[in-house]
Amino acid sequence: MQILGIRHHGPGSARNVRQFLEEMRPDIVLIEGPPDADGILQWVGKDALQPPVAILVYQPDDPKHAVFYPFSEFSAEWQAILYARQNNIPVRFMDLPVMHSLAIGKQSVGERQSQGEDNLSASRQSAAWNEDIADVKNVRKDPIGYIAAAAGFDDGEHWWEMMFEQRQNNEAIFEAVSEAMQALRSAFPGNKDRKEQLREAYMRKVIRQAQRELFTNIAVICGAWHVPALENMPRQKEDNELLKGLPKVKTDCTWVPWTYSRLSFESGYGAGIHSPGWYEHVWNYPDDDGTRWMSKVAGLFRLKQMDTSVAHVIDAVRLANTLAALRQMPRAGLQELNEATWSVLCNGEDVLLQLIRDELIIGKKIGSVPDDVPKPPLQVDIEKWQKKLRLAITADWKAYTLDLRKDNDLERSIFLHRLSILDIDWGQKNEVGGKGTFKELWQLKWRPELSVDIVEKGIWGNTAEEAASAWIIEQCKEAATLLQVAALLQQVIPAELAAAAQYVAQHINDMAAANNDVLELVKVIPGLAGIVRYGNVRQTDSGMILSLLNSMITRICIGLPAACCGIDEDTARSLTDDCAQIEHSIQLLKHQPFLVQWQQCLQQIAHNPHAAAMLKGFAVRQLMDYRILQGEVLYNIFYSSLSKAVAPAEAGAWLEGFLKGSGTILLLDDQLWQTVNNWVKQLDENVFTQLLPLLRRIFAEFSQSERRRIGEKVKSGSVGPKTQIGTNIDTGKARLGIPVVMQLLGYH
Repeated sequence: MQILGIRHHGPGSARNVRQFLEEMRPDIVLIEGPPDADGILQWVGKDALQPPVAILVYQPDDPKHAVFYPFSEFSAEWQAILYARQNNIPVRFMDLPVMHSLAIGKQSVGERQSQGEDNLSASRQSAAWNEDIADVKNVRKDPIGYIAAAAGFDDGEHWWEMMFEQRQNNEAIFEAVSEAMQALRSAFPGNKDRKEQLREAYMRKVIRQAQRELFTNIAVICGAWHVPALENMPRQKEDNELLKGLPKVKTDCTWVPWTYSRLSFESGYGAGIHSPGWYEHVWNYPDDDGTRWMSKVAGLFRLKQMDTSVAHVIDAVRLANTLAALRQMPRAGLQELNEATWSVLCNGEDVLLQLIRDELIIGKKIGSVPDDVPKPPLQVDIEKWQKKLRLAITADWKAYTLDLRKDNDLERSIFLHRLSILDIDWGQKNEVGGKGTFKELWQLKWRPELSVDIVEKGIWGNTAEEAASAWIIEQCKEAATLLQVAALLQQVIPAELAAAAQYVAQHINDMAAANNDVLELVKVIPGLAGIVRYGNVRQTDSGMILSLLNSMITRICIGLPAACCGIDEDTARSLTDDCAQIEHSIQLLKHQPFLVQWQQCLQQIAHNPHAAAMLKGFAVRQLMDYRILQGEVLYNIFYSSLSKAVAPAEAGAWLEGFLKGSGTILLLDDQLWQTVNNWVKQLDENVFTQLLPLLRRIFAEFSQSERRRIGEKVKSGSVGPKTQIGTNIDTGKARLGIPVVMQLLGYH
């Protein structure tokens, strides 16, 4: 038996393992990995399974409990599996099965929750336990760091690069790794981590099983830390006692695409590497002196429209190799190549070096998986639609601008909306500039974690349509407010889920009929009106939504005048914003019965002496725009609302409601302008100071053009009828007021 201690995901380790296996020619290969997945190793070696890929092991009845086992082309485990498959040699995983580790994890959580955090003795015992094994965990996490320090290196990664990934002659390397791990485990003997004990006991169990099956030339590939535990086996009885009675759960597994970005440390992957793209280059071109790599950098720069000549490449390669020679290294590594690139090609700009890191050093490669790999039904359906609609699975963002008037783009939109309902966030919908609702902008980026989301949502249906409908209906049942249910309807319509839409609409109708809170009803109208508008683009039957709107708008128009009375300032401002949205929605719908009811409601608010001042001002402005209030009647309301008899705060609130969103009326009507001007002039200094934030807020809502024109009108003195300006003006005091006026108008 030969035990090969490796480090995950390194071209040097992978090359050493492959060479050793070809020389050893074992009759069985045992690899550290989940035995649950032995049945899907048959796909390794097929052209359609292209790394980076990962084995996903999950619990079918609780899919959020899942584990990924990633592989790249330069992973030692991948090369070992590939060698076995190409040579028709049995290959098995030998780590603790996931069915046990998931069950143990759940059991541990349950025990901690049942014991509670107030058990002082348990807490003390746990603290002592953690202190005892802390050093061992640190060593196991990074044994390379300890070895590198012993060799005089500050950085374990740099040491490993020199000794393994770039080194060509690695004779007796596995004996050296075994000897080093023996020394480390002897120096830190207190291995009390139960999970590690179980893992190593199970590995030994699999090895003994292979020996009982009369395999004589066994190759074992495992993490370097485990080598001593497998070379110095305890008695079988001890391992059997340790493994006896382990809990277990049912698991399923499949292959899923992986990405280089998820293979890197930056993704949070514990066994990750710093430079997957660079490692792929080293794997494919082990003899490269830097020329090929620099050519890739130059190609990237040219693709980004940056001038890069052959001379740049030559100079950078020479500089990198010179740096390597000065550092007594046999060849230039990534550090030397990066420094040379930064000096010669980037002209000292870190931004360009970051571009190289993203595109080449880490890379954006994504793997592929065969169609015939066992997958959950929902995943099969999603992949079918992805291929039919020609939506590329990429590791980087890819933008799609969809024209909903085209059949294929409309189907794409429906599909992506269904995935969004299921919280499968493959795509992000962004705002599209311009007018109209016939376009959508989606940005798509595939993440391996989405495979778990798909498995988890598979319990709701075997297709995206079925699962999204069932999920929406379930969410509708759990929704506590009318606004939440209306938001669900906004999701359903663009996803074209007819049955779910009918269910949600009926639920809205039932809740609205039993809801006497007008303040909640008014918040629902804009969303429903938007659905009708959106439905017109998608050729969706809007009769159901119009029926809902008819019922709700009637209730609002009856109850809103009373709801405007006896409310505080914040509620009045919020309700005014909601009323502005209703006004916009009714204009959008162009439905005459709605308009008539809304105008009657506004008249009741405008003439109600007990209504909040801001809402009264808003109602008067809308009635003026509808030409229901005009002439002397309008001016009388305006004068009385801003008269000295009205409290300044109430008058200011009325004015804020009247001018909400637009100040053009002040530019067009000098009589109204003069009224506002006179009201401001009659305020004493203390009151004016108190109202200044309100006035600033009013003018801040105006467009920049309106503020500019109002400023020009003030500057020109066009304030109502011409008056004779006296000559006895205190210019000093006048200058002091200019900054206040300019600040009031939004100029700084």
